[in-house]
Amino acid sequence: MEFRVVFICLSLFVLTYAEPVKYHDCGSTEGKVSIVDIDPCPTQPCELKKGESYSVNVTFISDDESQKSTAVVHGVIAGLPIPFPIPVADGCKSGITCPIQKGTTYSYVNQLPVKAEYPSIRLVVKWELMDDLKRDLFCILFPVKITS
Repeated sequence: MEFRVVFICLSLFVLTYAEPVKYHDCGSTEGKVSIVDIDPCPTQPCELKKGESYSVNVTFISDDESQKSTAVVHGVIAGLPIPFPIPVADGCKSGITCPIQKGTTYSYVNQLPVKAEYPSIRLVVKWELMDDLKRDLFCILFPVKITS
Protein backbone atom coordinates (compact mmCIF):
# COMPACT_ATOMS: atom_id res chain seq x y z
CA MET A 1 0.00 0.00 0.00
CA GLU A 2 2.83 2.43 0.92
CA PHE A 3 4.51 1.76 -2.44
CA ARG A 4 1.28 2.66 -4.32
CA VAL A 5 0.99 5.98 -2.48
CA VAL A 6 4.60 6.89 -3.31
CA PHE A 7 4.10 5.83 -6.93
CA ILE A 8 0.93 7.92 -7.26
CA CYS A 9 2.61 10.96 -5.69
CA LEU A 10 5.61 10.67 -8.03
CA SER A 11 3.32 10.23 -11.04
CA LEU A 12 1.35 13.35 -10.13
CA PHE A 13 4.59 15.29 -9.67
CA VAL A 14 5.82 14.28 -13.14
CA LEU A 15 2.47 15.18 -14.71
CA THR A 16 2.27 18.58 -13.06
CA TYR A 17 5.90 19.54 -13.65
CA ALA A 18 6.14 21.32 -16.98
CA GLU A 19 9.25 22.90 -18.37
CA PRO A 20 8.54 26.41 -19.65
CA VAL A 21 8.65 26.79 -23.41
CA LYS A 22 11.73 28.42 -24.87
CA TYR A 23 10.68 31.62 -26.61
CA HIS A 24 12.17 34.79 -28.04
CA ASP A 25 10.82 38.25 -27.37
CA CYS A 26 9.94 39.93 -30.67
CA GLY A 27 9.25 43.45 -29.49
CA SER A 28 7.35 43.54 -26.21
CA THR A 29 7.33 47.32 -25.76
CA GLU A 30 4.63 47.65 -23.08
CA GLY A 31 5.32 44.59 -20.93
CA LYS A 32 7.83 41.95 -19.89
CA VAL A 33 7.20 38.21 -20.32
CA SER A 34 8.36 35.94 -17.50
CA ILE A 35 7.00 32.49 -18.45
CA VAL A 36 5.46 30.82 -21.50
CA ASP A 37 3.76 27.44 -21.05
CA ILE A 38 2.04 25.32 -23.68
CA ASP A 39 0.03 22.31 -22.56
CA PRO A 40 0.71 19.66 -23.61
CA CYS A 41 4.25 20.23 -24.82
CA PRO A 42 6.51 17.47 -23.45
CA THR A 43 9.35 18.19 -25.91
CA GLN A 44 10.68 21.23 -27.67
CA PRO A 45 9.96 22.37 -30.24
CA CYS A 46 6.36 21.69 -29.26
CA GLU A 47 4.83 18.98 -31.41
CA LEU A 48 1.29 20.03 -32.30
CA LYS A 49 -1.00 17.33 -33.66
CA LYS A 50 -3.56 18.17 -36.30
CA GLY A 51 -7.11 18.28 -34.95
CA GLU A 52 -5.92 19.00 -31.38
CA SER A 53 -6.06 22.18 -29.31
CA TYR A 54 -3.30 23.42 -27.01
CA SER A 55 -3.44 25.71 -24.00
CA VAL A 56 -1.07 28.69 -24.18
CA ASN A 57 -0.32 30.52 -20.93
CA VAL A 58 1.84 33.64 -20.95
CA THR A 59 2.73 35.31 -17.65
CA PHE A 60 3.80 38.92 -18.07
CA ILE A 61 4.12 42.21 -16.19
CA SER A 62 2.46 45.17 -17.85
CA ASP A 63 4.46 48.39 -18.29
CA ASP A 64 1.32 50.06 -19.61
CA GLU A 65 -2.26 50.91 -18.76
CA SER A 66 -4.89 49.83 -21.26
CA GLN A 67 -8.65 49.53 -21.35
CA LYS A 68 -8.50 46.45 -23.56
CA SER A 69 -6.15 43.91 -25.14
CA THR A 70 -6.28 42.02 -28.42
CA ALA A 71 -4.34 38.90 -29.42
CA VAL A 72 -2.92 38.47 -32.91
CA VAL A 73 -1.33 35.14 -33.83
CA HIS A 74 0.63 34.21 -36.95
CA GLY A 75 2.47 31.17 -38.18
CA VAL A 76 5.74 32.34 -39.70
CA ILE A 77 6.80 30.13 -42.61
CA ALA A 78 9.91 31.06 -44.62
CA GLY A 79 9.72 34.56 -43.13
CA LEU A 80 6.09 35.10 -44.17
CA PRO A 81 3.47 35.65 -41.43
CA ILE A 82 0.27 33.67 -42.06
CA PRO A 83 -2.75 34.40 -39.80
CA PHE A 84 -3.37 31.67 -37.23
CA PRO A 85 -6.96 32.06 -36.01
CA ILE A 86 -7.60 31.59 -32.29
CA PRO A 87 -11.02 31.16 -30.64
CA VAL A 88 -10.88 34.30 -28.47
CA ALA A 89 -8.90 37.34 -29.62
CA ASP A 90 -10.08 39.50 -26.70
CA GLY A 91 -7.37 39.31 -24.02
CA CYS A 92 -9.85 40.59 -21.43
CA LYS A 93 -11.74 37.29 -21.92
CA SER A 94 -8.56 35.23 -21.70
CA GLY A 95 -7.58 35.38 -18.04
CA ILE A 96 -6.80 39.11 -17.91
CA THR A 97 -8.89 41.50 -15.83
CA CYS A 98 -9.30 44.77 -17.69
CA PRO A 99 -8.51 47.59 -17.50
CA ILE A 100 -4.87 46.55 -17.47
CA GLN A 101 -2.79 48.27 -14.80
CA LYS A 102 0.85 49.26 -15.04
CA GLY A 103 3.17 47.14 -12.87
CA THR A 104 0.67 44.30 -12.49
CA THR A 105 1.43 40.65 -13.30
CA TYR A 106 -1.07 38.91 -15.58
CA SER A 107 -1.58 35.34 -16.68
CA TYR A 108 -2.94 35.33 -20.22
CA VAL A 109 -4.50 31.96 -21.18
CA ASN A 110 -5.86 31.01 -24.59
CA GLN A 111 -6.25 28.03 -26.90
CA LEU A 112 -4.23 27.28 -30.02
CA PRO A 113 -6.31 25.00 -32.24
CA VAL A 114 -4.41 23.07 -34.92
CA LYS A 115 -6.72 22.45 -37.85
CA ALA A 116 -6.67 19.08 -39.61
CA GLU A 117 -6.04 20.79 -42.95
CA TYR A 118 -2.78 22.42 -41.79
CA PRO A 119 0.30 20.96 -43.49
CA SER A 120 2.81 18.90 -41.54
CA ILE A 121 5.58 21.46 -41.17
CA ARG A 122 8.03 23.15 -38.81
CA LEU A 123 7.31 26.83 -38.24
CA VAL A 124 7.53 29.63 -35.74
CA VAL A 125 4.44 30.94 -33.96
CA LYS A 126 4.33 34.70 -33.41
CA TRP A 127 1.90 35.60 -30.61
CA GLU A 128 1.19 39.24 -29.81
CA LEU A 129 -1.09 40.76 -27.20
CA MET A 130 -1.74 44.39 -28.06
CA ASP A 131 -2.99 47.24 -25.92
CA ASP A 132 -5.72 49.69 -26.95
CA LEU A 133 -3.15 51.73 -28.92
CA LYS A 134 -1.96 48.58 -30.80
CA ARG A 135 1.37 48.46 -28.92
CA ASP A 136 2.66 45.06 -27.81
CA LEU A 137 2.00 44.15 -24.19
CA PHE A 138 3.94 41.10 -25.28
CA CYS A 139 5.28 39.68 -28.52
CA ILE A 140 6.79 36.20 -28.45
CA LEU A 141 8.14 33.74 -30.99
CA PHE A 142 8.31 30.00 -30.33
CA PRO A 143 9.07 27.08 -32.66
CA VAL A 144 6.54 24.30 -33.25
CA LYS A 145 6.22 21.22 -35.41
CA ILE A 146 2.79 20.34 -36.81
CA THR A 147 2.29 16.58 -37.20
CA SER A 148 -0.45 14.15 -38.19
